[in-house]
Amino acid sequence: MVQRTRDPARKQKILRAAAELLAHNGFHAVSMADIGERAGITGSAIYRHFDSKSAILVALFERIIDDLLEDGRRSVEGATDLEHALEDLIAGQVDFVVGKRVLAQVYHNEIQNLPADDQVRLRRKQRLYIEEWVHLLGELAPDRDENVVRTLAHTAIGAIQSVLFHQVLLPEAALRGLLRDAAHAILRLESPDGSGTGTRPATASAGR
Repeated sequence: MVQRTRDPARKQKILRAAAELLAHNGFHAVSMADIGERAGITGSAIYRHFDSKSAILVALFERIIDDLLEDGRRSVEGATDLEHALEDLIAGQVDFVVGKRVLAQVYHNEIQNLPADDQVRLRRKQRLYIEEWVHLLGELAPDRDENVVRTLAHTAIGAIQSVLFHQVLLPEAALRGLLRDAAHAILRLESPDGSGTGTRPATASAGR
């Protein structure tokens, strides 16, 4: 049996090329040949790294969700300053959306084109990432109902990711600050008696 040779650098070129093409053209309009051409790989050499276009998509999404999950766990696990941990979670999500916009757009637009088993597995990891938010927010606001905290987590992430679906003309630094402020405005986490948890209020000039 002939063993495939795999060059990690070339594999990353394929993934970058696929992300760019899929973001602009969509899954069904892009062929393996298109991806190979964009990556500078000729003929059937792309198949030494990936068996199919779906396999490329799975590899892209594995990297996306694994990176998010790792960052989320690193922010939350063992945190002694809960507010700082929340700031890290928010900043990580903002960096995903702003700094890795092409990958984020592909993830949202194309996950339904994955094989069913891969969709289930990746969505399970996605739920684990959400749980990092829910766990931390629950510690910051222990008197709040868990369903409320979970809804707040989804709403904050959704607010950050909303910019993936329209053209944004703001400078990057301003956009990052605005998205952080939006998340903090949602996550004020006041207790039922009206007392706050100490998470900072939104400010127009927030930066990091």
